Amino acid sequence: MGLWTEQVVPRLTDVALGNDQIGRLRTAASAGLHGRVLELGFGSGLNLGHLPREVTAVDVVEPSEVAWARSEARRRSAGVPVQRIGLDGARLEAANASYDATLATFTLCTIPDVAAALAEVRRVLRPGGAFHFLEHGLAPDPGVVRWQQRLDPLQQRLAAGCHLDRDVPALVRAAGLEIVEVRQEYLPGPRISRPWTYAYLGRAVRPA
Repeated sequence: MGLWTEQVVPRLTDVALGNDQIGRLRTAASAGLHGRVLELGFGSGLNLGHLPREVTAVDVVEPSEVAWARSEARRRSAGVPVQRIGLDGARLEAANASYDATLATFTLCTIPDVAAALAEVRRVLRPGGAFHFLEHGLAPDPGVVRWQQRLDPLQQRLAAGCHLDRDVPALVRAAGLEIVEVRQEYLPGPRISRPWTYAYLGRAVRPA
């Protein structure tokens, strides 16, 4: 699966998550970001066009060389400096309390040690700083959850470790972050797509 994971999945992700509908959600997830921002799972830079003017710099974690290369044009036109600081969200090369805000979109599903990554998010946020997230995960309907659990092993193999059934708000709270707002809903689409399309759009803060 190496060639598929390393070469094909980043290209598919760039196309599948680059539509206008997801773009509107990216704008909502980015609202309120300011100052120095850390983005986990930068991918091909699809969030750059949605950042508020108050963002002054973006440091990013991105393990895929293909995705990083595909982001080059977006980085050049971003209007803010973008620096890649690492490959692994579970071990951030950043000082304590060094970011005003952090951002993750469709990323927490794939990080192997997601608890460690969220603990790192809390560590590098300044007190009162916010973690903005747009993720898919565990649905509220038992029938959909059963399909998420059945499909999860295949999903991980085909989508670079992506999990369908992670409870994102619970993971965020377990890391010591306080959720101040979260919107949970199925994205538009046929019912058959529901194991993949239950979305969480929210913001959590590191306690002051």
